[in-house]
Amino acid sequence: MLHDVTSTLVTRFEDVRLGDAASVGGKGANLGELTAAGLPVPPGFVVTAEAYLEAMEHAGIRARLVDGFRAAAAAADDPVSLPRAAAELRAAVRGMTLPERVRDAVLGEYRRLGSAAVAVRSSATSEDAAGTSFAGMHETYNNVVGEDALLDRIRDCWASLYGERVIAYRASQGMDEEPVLAVVVQTQVASDRSGVMFTVDPSTGARDRLVIEAALGLGEVVVSGLVEPDTYIVAKEGLRLASVRVGRQAHRLVPGPGGSVEREDLSPADADARVLTDAEVLEVAELGLRVEAHYGEPQDTEWAYSGGRLWMLQSRPVTTLGGGPAVPEADDRSIAGGPPVGAVLLRGLGAAPGRVTGRVRILGTPAEGGQLRAGEVLVAPMTNPDWVPTMRRAAAVVTDGGGMTCHAAIVARELGVPAVVGARTATSVLRDGELVTVDGAKGEVVEGADAATRPSSVSPAATAPVAVPGGSAASVPLATKLYVNLAIAERAEEVAALGVDGVGLLRAEFMITDALGGLHPREMLARGEREEFLRRMTESLLAVTRAFGRRPVVYRTIDFRTNEFRGLEGGDRFEPEENNPMIGYRGAYRYVREPELFSLEMELLARVREETPNLHVMLPFVRTRWELEACLELIDASPLGRQRGLKRWVMAEVPSIAYRIPEYAALGIDGVSIGSNDLTQLMLGVDRDSEICADLFDESDAAVLDAIERIIAACRASGITSSLCGQAPSNDPAFAEHLVRFGIDSISVNPDAADRTRGVVAAAERRILLDAARGASTG
Repeated sequence: MLHDVTSTLVTRFEDVRLGDAASVGGKGANLGELTAAGLPVPPGFVVTAEAYLEAMEHAGIRARLVDGFRAAAAAADDPVSLPRAAAELRAAVRGMTLPERVRDAVLGEYRRLGSAAVAVRSSATSEDAAGTSFAGMHETYNNVVGEDALLDRIRDCWASLYGERVIAYRASQGMDEEPVLAVVVQTQVASDRSGVMFTVDPSTGARDRLVIEAALGLGEVVVSGLVEPDTYIVAKEGLRLASVRVGRQAHRLVPGPGGSVEREDLSPADADARVLTDAEVLEVAELGLRVEAHYGEPQDTEWAYSGGRLWMLQSRPVTTLGGGPAVPEADDRSIAGGPPVGAVLLRGLGAAPGRVTGRVRILGTPAEGGQLRAGEVLVAPMTNPDWVPTMRRAAAVVTDGGGMTCHAAIVARELGVPAVVGARTATSVLRDGELVTVDGAKGEVVEGADAATRPSSVSPAATAPVAVPGGSAASVPLATKLYVNLAIAERAEEVAALGVDGVGLLRAEFMITDALGGLHPREMLARGEREEFLRRMTESLLAVTRAFGRRPVVYRTIDFRTNEFRGLEGGDRFEPEENNPMIGYRGAYRYVREPELFSLEMELLARVREETPNLHVMLPFVRTRWELEACLELIDASPLGRQRGLKRWVMAEVPSIAYRIPEYAALGIDGVSIGSNDLTQLMLGVDRDSEICADLFDESDAAVLDAIERIIAACRASGITSSLCGQAPSNDPAFAEHLVRFGIDSISVNPDAADRTRGVVAAAERRILLDAARGASTG
């Protein structure tokens, strides 16, 4: 072991095991594990996470980096603010000076390696774990020579914690803990051939084969997608070479003089030549089986040949596996009775499974990512991790270069984005705006739309809503978005699995009573438990927003009704007695009268949105413009109001809103959700809870439908979104058809009615399309 003074700052591979990942990161821990297993690993050491933290504390920038990271993560989908925020954080790290203790520890170990050329590789403490790979997110530097260069590259690795792609990836994974990085320093292998090996087929999940990708020179060209590598598939049984696909490699990277890495162009003969012989493929495969046997699970490895000797450079668990074998070749031109699929435009490597339809957007560099609209198919020359912020908005990814094991393909699988790589001519054959179907399992791009595919989320017109004969309602694509109403956080993961578009109504009052254990929120504050209120509610809300990932969650602020909240512990101190609580002291008016509690709720939402920016706010029971204006001022004055991307909704429950939507839109409202229960009771003058008057309560009454149509039309004219939350669409097909014909954007129902509602809405959409087609043919 090293001397105690430096043992927390640097540690050698032979002293590291998997259990040390919190200190040495995933990459460092795996290298230690491989070394201990007697596998051929080039020697080296790890600059630990403790060294990083000590350096940041010494420079006085640690707290600033944490706050800056969280702010940048909240804007991860903003192509303008994210680059600026990330650049400021990186500059802060690059501008710091390493403390003497860290410097001495690092250089002592470097000299032990003979001060030779080394590879300097980032090793995040969350990296290469079972759920998150951070594949290619942080920086790696080859052929680093000299003490000053080594210290500079370590600082550059630390700065890469705050790259745009890293921040975007962490945001997509819901990770808000302080970013920490260890750095691996490893003797450089001057490889003449190198590559990546998965001990499982990453595109299909088949565990009876290994997939090896190989290229000439340093392996960075494979993992970064700079070339189209050879692909070898090896059957594990009998260790038999099953297939060979020779790639096309126009150049290679080689170590140069003075610590440089140089690009060498290849002759046409070398560019098209096979990289590995059959015997070498099987030797690499055998090494892969040894690694998999040691870990007891599928592995994603990096290997290299140098002077005829095979080295294992890295191993990590495979973080995502495909859902099964590729779709059979038979009958692949007509699926489930839908319209025939068009001609195959391109074939490449199936890198991430899934089948999706969308319109093409051809981009040359990651800097052009802002041009991609959410739901379009990203088509690019090659894959590399800089594309991650753009990939998060893409329906699918198609590239000219890259291999199925390159870093960006791994990230595509984690994001659930279908990907086809190595298609060679994608950027020249496809056209901007062209409608295509991408099959990420088969590695095909097909012209036009396929009735069996999942349409892109922002292009409802891309594919007509067609029912799949014999399929479940959940498989039917809709132009009208289908949301769910939710009240209890513990059901969030179960409901999120239904395949709905998000939460259209998250009822705060139910969550309050559940999270606070029946205690009135103002009673909790009176007891001095403000932070406990925020902690409990934050935990409860995050359970919902995390479960829905990037799908929107619209939170309706606490709609106190005095008769209900008097029953909570301490409620009799804060709730007046009213004869008509349904039309009494509730909704927006109460926020104006009691701004302290409303402001606390805004602080709560701001905390949750810092980690999960898919959360939005909706105000209930808005009667007048001045109430709404006052509430919006309270929001703008709160931490929530300063967050980018926040959507402000109002409930349409009071009939006056049918006449005030243009005014409300001018105040900055983004959407209106029709609360059909309250709207019906106020239109017809019927207490919705009255058993005696139950026969009078009818959401399909002509007056109610007229009000709903006015609201939807006014929203459309004002350029804002319209929705409806209630059970009527699922219970009454005619009601659903009314909403669709009125042009509503979305419908939100209780989870148990989601499947039924999807079928009802799909049928309504089909009837409207049929009527339109018949009208056109007779016209």
